[in-house]
Amino acid sequence: MTTSPLLVTGGTGTLGRLVVPLLRDAGHDVRVLSRHARESVDGVEYVTGDLLKGEGIDAAVAGVGTVLHLAGGPKGDDEATRNLVRAASGAGVRHLVYISVIGADRVPLGYFRAKLGAERAVAESGIPWTTLRAAQFHDLVLMVVGKMAKSPVMPVPGGLRFQPVDAREVAARLVELTLGEPAGLVPDLAGPTVYGMAELSRGYLRARGKSRPMLPVRIPGKAGRAYRAGENLSFDGAATGKRTWEDFLAERVERVGRVGRVERAS
Repeated sequence: MTTSPLLVTGGTGTLGRLVVPLLRDAGHDVRVLSRHARESVDGVEYVTGDLLKGEGIDAAVAGVGTVLHLAGGPKGDDEATRNLVRAASGAGVRHLVYISVIGADRVPLGYFRAKLGAERAVAESGIPWTTLRAAQFHDLVLMVVGKMAKSPVMPVPGGLRFQPVDAREVAARLVELTLGEPAGLVPDLAGPTVYGMAELSRGYLRARGKSRPMLPVRIPGKAGRAYRAGENLSFDGAATGKRTWEDFLAERVERVGRVGRVERAS
C-alpha cells in the first residue's frame, strides 16, 4: 500500500463511484471529500467538507500527494477549484488531476465558462497537473432524453449533437492519469459516435418500447450557434471510447426491465 492516501473530490458521484474502487484495486488508500458524513471502510476514508464554501479542505488535503478533482455542479466550479488549489498548494500536493468537459473553451454558457475557469486555476496553481476533457456521459444523455420523453410531444433541439462517452471508460482513463506523471492538458476523451438529438431520442424510445411525436426546436443565440458548429465535439487528436449509446441502452434497459419483472412477480 502507498504511504499517503490519494484524495478524490466528488468520490460519491457518478464518476467517483467508479474511480474509487479502481484506485483501491491498484493498491492505493483513498480519501474521499464529501459534503455528507460517511463511515470509512476498507481503505476508503471519508472526510466532510464543502469546496464551494471552503470548509474542511485543509484537513482533506493534509498528507496527500495526489488529488483527483471530480467534484462539480451546475455552477461555481471555478470558485470551488480555486479553494481546493489554495489548500493543495499549502499542503505540498505533488499532482493535481482535473476532469473537465469538451468545449470548455468554446461553448458560451456559464457551465462551460466555469469549467474553463477551473482549468485555469489548476494550470496556474504551481502544482504539477493533468487535465482531461471528456464528452457528456451516457448517464447524462439518458437523463435528458428521459425527461423530454415524459412530454406527449418530444422536443428535439435542432443542430444539437453529442458524442456521449461511457463513464467507466472515463474512470479507467482518469485512474491511469492519476497514477502516472503530470501531463498537462491531455487529448480529449469522447465516445465512438456522434449523434443528433433525434437519433439519441429515437434510440431511447425504441429501447423502452415507446413512441412519441417529435417537435424540432431551435436553440437561440450564441449558444445555439456554438452547438450547431459542433463546438462541444472533439475529433482531431481525441481519444475515443468503445462503448456506444446503443450498448449502454441495451444494458440499462435490460437491467430496468429485469428489476421490473421481479417486482411484479413478488
